[in-house]
Amino acid sequence: MDYDILISGGGIAGLTAAAAFGSAGFSVLCVDPAPPVTEREAAGADLRTTAFLQPARDFLDQCGLWARLESHAMPLQVMRIIDAGGERPEPRVTRDFDAEDISERPFGWNLPNWLLRREISAHLHEMPGVDFRPGTGTTTLFTREAGARVGLSDGTHANVRLVIAADGRNSPMRRAAGIGVRTTRFGQKALAFAVTHPIPHGNVSTEIHRTGGPFTLVPLPDLDGQPSSAVVWMEEGPKAEALFKLDTPALEAAMSERSCHILGPLTLASQRTLWPIIAQHAERLAGERLALVAEAAHVVPPIGAQGLNMSLNDLRALHALALEAPERLGDRQMLERYHRQRILDIRARVAGITLLNRTSMLSAPPLRDARAKALDAFYGIAPVRRTLMQLGLGTRT
Repeated sequence: MDYDILISGGGIAGLTAAAAFGSAGFSVLCVDPAPPVTEREAAGADLRTTAFLQPARDFLDQCGLWARLESHAMPLQVMRIIDAGGERPEPRVTRDFDAEDISERPFGWNLPNWLLRREISAHLHEMPGVDFRPGTGTTTLFTREAGARVGLSDGTHANVRLVIAADGRNSPMRRAAGIGVRTTRFGQKALAFAVTHPIPHGNVSTEIHRTGGPFTLVPLPDLDGQPSSAVVWMEEGPKAEALFKLDTPALEAAMSERSCHILGPLTLASQRTLWPIIAQHAERLAGERLALVAEAAHVVPPIGAQGLNMSLNDLRALHALALEAPERLGDRQMLERYHRQRILDIRARVAGITLLNRTSMLSAPPLRDARAKALDAFYGIAPVRRTLMQLGLGTRT
């Protein structure tokens, strides 16, 4: 075999997979047709952020990545949910979910996606067992019981024991294996950008629910001496597109109003990006010599910091199986076990986040009133509140 593992996809999940399996002693080839954008102001930079919840942070530590990332991370101590679904855009129900209720550590640690790509890519180049080839993609997949042969866009082939598909919601490797998906479309799009604001965020991540989807403010380190946050603003598609096209003063006025001014007037501090919102999961997580992870396996709306943390749960499960029996890497038994370990949790989380997103989109006043009452009721029952936090973290299933 040329390599033990080929990873198709150089997003955050694919890069993390390369680091994880490389640090475990496997020979790894990681490819992606597009070189990672590793500068904040560069064209195509991913301005979203990722909040690594406690289990994900522990896995990054195990892989040797956390020591490189920790100094850039912003702790998230409180998850705040605000219902602003009344006649005016102002808070009417505010509930704080504090990590102290269930743990001595924060819920998670937030980092910008472009920075994650920069740091993890640099780490891979220092690993002798990892061959990272940005600018090269996968083109063909041929599998048999003993191994897989993958065609690459540079005209070469790689013979491997296991192919890990981390190549996105339209995964070429998943399609090549004939694995179907189930997709829910919401008619939503999300804007992502960074802002500064006069009121410190206090390490509080805030979701504000009104109509169209949540408006989320996630803490970032100060920018040019000003408190800063990442924003993900979900809206119905046409409205999101109209917001995206506003000039800067008009967008700042709109975002400040939508945020209910909880951090004061918001000032745009980055480029803006726009992408469609769907929920999706693969019908199977594995094929012959192939494992699906991350968005090749599941896609969820950006609610509750679930997306990439689900992806790292995939990698943790696959990594543990590989370490348990290295001689069985990529064989039918290992991949069946991987599918069984992850599929129920994935389906449950996709269904749950789909329901939460539909609830957040509500526009009829009576339904928005019911949403506010439900938030108040769930928060008021302490055991339910703690259970919801543990489920969100992934420390309870």
